[in-house]
Amino acid sequence: MRTTLALLAALSPALTLANNAACSARSGPAAPTVVELYTSEGCSSCPPADQWLSTLRGRTDVLPLAFHVTYWDRLGWPDRFGDATYTARQHELARQAGRAQVYTPQVVANGQDWRRWPQLPAPAAGPAPALTLERQGETVRVQVAAVPGSAARWAGYWAVLEDQHQSRVSAGENSGRLLQHDHVVRLYQPVPAWGAAAGLQASLAVSRGDPRHPRRVAFVLTEANNARPLQALALGC
Repeated sequence: MRTTLALLAALSPALTLANNAACSARSGPAAPTVVELYTSEGCSSCPPADQWLSTLRGRTDVLPLAFHVTYWDRLGWPDRFGDATYTARQHELARQAGRAQVYTPQVVANGQDWRRWPQLPAPAAGPAPALTLERQGETVRVQVAAVPGSAARWAGYWAVLEDQHQSRVSAGENSGRLLQHDHVVRLYQPVPAWGAAAGLQASLAVSRGDPRHPRRVAFVLTEANNARPLQALALGC
């Protein structure tokens, strides 16, 4: 399977920089904790969660993702980072968990609703699948190692993240506040399921983006029938 997407490049702690145009990252034996925050600039209870997520910058054992949803926009402040795709993802996670409602701020850790933040769950036990990201020129490639003989089916998604954003809010519940954001998801693109026995190679085109807002390109590997992450890796160059 090969997918090609127009995405944006960034910085990553797990990085081998060969030159200004090439770098790569390889996953370790343990998967990082994938932390998804569902948030909105129109939600008055969200800034403390946004601030907490910013404290996770620089950690290699955690992949933080801030998904800005759209249903608070009705109060008069359209969140410039909001996307209906992110709202749909939150509703799908709720459906999988048997919940009828969504809320903000919501933290989803390793695919499960997690209300005990700022604590994080214990890392997943056992070895994780092997994953490699590589950038050469204008192309980023992901390779998920095959597991010969496995009957499992896997899926995944790309995410482009940006740090160091600020917004001066002039309407809605946060009117008058200066909000700061890191790990902001600017693009989310699912990859259809495949058989683990076959492995995966996928590619995407990248551009460098605005240096004022450092960017990372991440790939999250999940089980095909639910949102549980199996491995995750971020890359930037």
